[in-house]
Amino acid sequence: MIDAPRPRPADGARLRHRALPLAVLGCWLVWAALAWWTAPRSVDAVDLERDLAAGRVVTLARADGWDDSGPWGRPPEPRFTQSGSTVVWARPDGQFRYAYVPRGGPVEDAADPGPVTEPGPGEEADPLADPRARAAVARSGDSLADTLADAAGLLALTIGVGWLLMLVAGPPPVAGTRWYWFWIGLLPYALGVLAWAWRERWRAEAPLTGTRGSGWRGFGGLIVGGIVVSLAVAVLGLLLGGYVVPGG
Repeated sequence: MIDAPRPRPADGARLRHRALPLAVLGCWLVWAALAWWTAPRSVDAVDLERDLAAGRVVTLARADGWDDSGPWGRPPEPRFTQSGSTVVWARPDGQFRYAYVPRGGPVEDAADPGPVTEPGPGEEADPLADPRARAAVARSGDSLADTLADAAGLLALTIGVGWLLMLVAGPPPVAGTRWYWFWIGLLPYALGVLAWAWRERWRAEAPLTGTRGSGWRGFGGLIVGGIVVSLAVAVLGLLLGGYVVPGG
């Protein structure tokens, strides 16, 4: 079924069309800030020692890699396991950090941590031997970092569902078919949703240049755009570092 051309909106409808992209942009900015702040950041074991010494470790656990199969917009979850070589901890400021700390230290688990031994000649002290690390391992409950990450995931879900409902139940798009914008809207970091809000709501009356986007064109744009965005994030991560671009 081909979408019919959309009639020129009245003044009230035009105002709503202008306000909607601003609301989407506002929600996206809040989500982006939360997602960036709570994204796990890779550091050295020395940073763990510093955070422990300064009392900046709220919770601490061992993990073996990350699970990124959760809802869109939520930071990846650590795969917790007692035998993992990655130590993940939450800080009071709401950030997650993780470092490579090989297994075999004196702290094995919260229930039976084992004896604390002094490092031998030429050996480095295991940061998990610190009594504050033991207390963080035994501590349970969600931290501020978990709460902020959950809020980011909920906000991302709200943006995604709201956009999908507007795309399906709203007036026919101008620059492309609904299938076109469906695929474009799946671009990483909700960039496609922002593009839809700008073109189909903020600039809905702008004349169409070229042919109207089809579903196949949108699918191709999703593939190419996803590759471009991934490369851009990787390059920015190399240039700016893992703190500014976590996971880049």
